[in-house]
Amino acid sequence: MFDNLIFRQLFDAASSTYTYLLGCASTRQAVIIDTVFEQHLRDRALINELGLQLVAVLDTHCHADHVTGAWLMQQATGCRIGISGRYGEGLQGADLRLDQGDRVTFGRRYLEVRATPGHTDGCISYLLDDHRMVFTGDCLLIRGAGRCDFQAGHAATLYHSITEQLFSLPDDCLVLPAHDYSGRTMSSVGEERANNPRIGGQADERDFVGFMENLDLPHPKQIAVAVPANMRSGRPEDGRAPALADWGPVRQTYAGLHEVDPEWVSEHLGDVLLLDVRQQGEVDERLGRIKGAQLLPLDELKQRLSEIPQDKPLVAVCHAGMRSGQATVILRQGGFTRVANLRGGMVTWHQLGLPVERVAHPSV
Repeated sequence: MFDNLIFRQLFDAASSTYTYLLGCASTRQAVIIDTVFEQHLRDRALINELGLQLVAVLDTHCHADHVTGAWLMQQATGCRIGISGRYGEGLQGADLRLDQGDRVTFGRRYLEVRATPGHTDGCISYLLDDHRMVFTGDCLLIRGAGRCDFQAGHAATLYHSITEQLFSLPDDCLVLPAHDYSGRTMSSVGEERANNPRIGGQADERDFVGFMENLDLPHPKQIAVAVPANMRSGRPEDGRAPALADWGPVRQTYAGLHEVDPEWVSEHLGDVLLLDVRQQGEVDERLGRIKGAQLLPLDELKQRLSEIPQDKPLVAVCHAGMRSGQATVILRQGGFTRVANLRGGMVTWHQLGLPVERVAHPSV
């Protein structure tokens, strides 16, 4: 299934949204589907760490329960933004206006667009080229289907979208929806055709429409904010992307740590406080230490937080960036907000040829 394919399924707990990253292993080109604004740093970090070049950020529809991260991802990577062209002239920012039969290519792989309206009038599903995966948005869910009571939704239309565009796929084609509220991660076309309580088994159009028209669900809490924002492809009203830190080019890793590059630190030594969390004996080894760094071993950090000045941002450093990464967690738990890890630690600092000082030992 995963021949020449990089695949990751990501989750946003606040909105129960699944985001999907697909990459061509040969060319490293990739696409990402149904991003969440608040998870942008996580998603971007994963793309960077996997060495992927993002060519498109795609949405299955104009979401009502979260704001898309499409605009943020375009600003960060230069990729294109894809969504159904059926949302019309009010849609801003999208340069891939997609519809039935279109293809989105990433390297040697592609996604085929299938128009699957009914949840909204602009819903589309993305079918992988080998028909082994289909990304169904809110059209077909795991043992469910998307509600049809807003954004020009229509239950009969959704019935035909599912039965004609999705249930016509092979039984073993994996169904990967935009949401699940019960912890289920994926299903298959065969499973849903047989067992979906809304549209599976022997259900006909009357059964499905009757079921959907009597769901009596409350409106999504974020609909008044999410829909207008998503019609702008997630661009904030002021057109400004939120910054992770105001004191330097801090970025977030996929592990959730904040880090900063050694080159920037070397040019701003007077603007930050370096906190070396190695043991004393390590500081005297071949890698040396950075001039002005305060030595405070990691195993003593929690007990000695009061010794650390708070007038400058803190950059934690260790041998290779692992222990100092944990130091940033401890510092944040201790109330320090302007904190980052030195990427790669003293190993990378040394490899870059940046200046160090070493303790001179008296000759015996």
